[in-house]
Amino acid sequence: MKTDGTALPGTVIPGRAGELLAELGDRAEVCSLYDADGSSIYHELSQQDHHEVRELIALVRRFPGPVLDLAAGSGRLTMPLLALGREVSALELSASMLDLLRERLDRAPAALRERSTLVRGDMTDFALEREFACVVLATTSISLLDEAGRKGLYASVRTHLALGGRFLLTTVDLNASQNAELELEFSTAEGNDYRMFEYWKPGMEARTVTIFPARYGAGPVRVGLTSIRVLPADRLEAELSTSGFRVTARHALPSVGARHHSTLLEVAAEG
Repeated sequence: MKTDGTALPGTVIPGRAGELLAELGDRAEVCSLYDADGSSIYHELSQQDHHEVRELIALVRRFPGPVLDLAAGSGRLTMPLLALGREVSALELSASMLDLLRERLDRAPAALRERSTLVRGDMTDFALEREFACVVLATTSISLLDEAGRKGLYASVRTHLALGGRFLLTTVDLNASQNAELELEFSTAEGNDYRMFEYWKPGMEARTVTIFPARYGAGPVRVGLTSIRVLPADRLEAELSTSGFRVTARHALPSVGARHHSTLLEVAAEG
């Protein structure tokens, strides 16, 4: 099975999430969180997740000029960046995500729309013919890329980063002492209730995240699925160093639980 992140072996999802999928059988409509079916689930989650936003905005304030928001999704960070008064280019591969962002901008004040540029593109290989004071890659989105994809990302960012600018990205280290599977139930502002499972063991390349409705009837059940690579900050810093960058600071982000330890990397181009 292939999700928006890494390939998963066979069609087996581990843990309790896999058991629930097996119980649902053909009733389960499994979708990526980034495709036309799953993007609405992702959008609901992102609307109530403000983790790292304040810290990223505070850093962007220090570097006047236009901002490039990579893997922008439905605008979780794009909208706050526009609220700063900046010109913001939002690059996103998923057409359904860009549609959600476009709908948000249509409801926003004209001043925000006028400073926004939406680009459907691949963050591993893009050419926008301008430079940016800040290039931002939030929500640990770098974890969706394999090694070749990350090399492409670094090369593209270096081409677009203005002199003295900053590349700001976040990643998550995992505490290996925690249980392999975590379960969380939550409600969204839209009034929907979800049940989310995350599965990861030390040595696994990626953690698997599966999202079910908290309650469902006898018909089809839409299930969101993603796999997220585990990329410690030390590994990313080493990769960035060999790609012509220098990490100028590491910022520890507020904890979101005993298992996840998030880091914001502040990065400058060398030379």
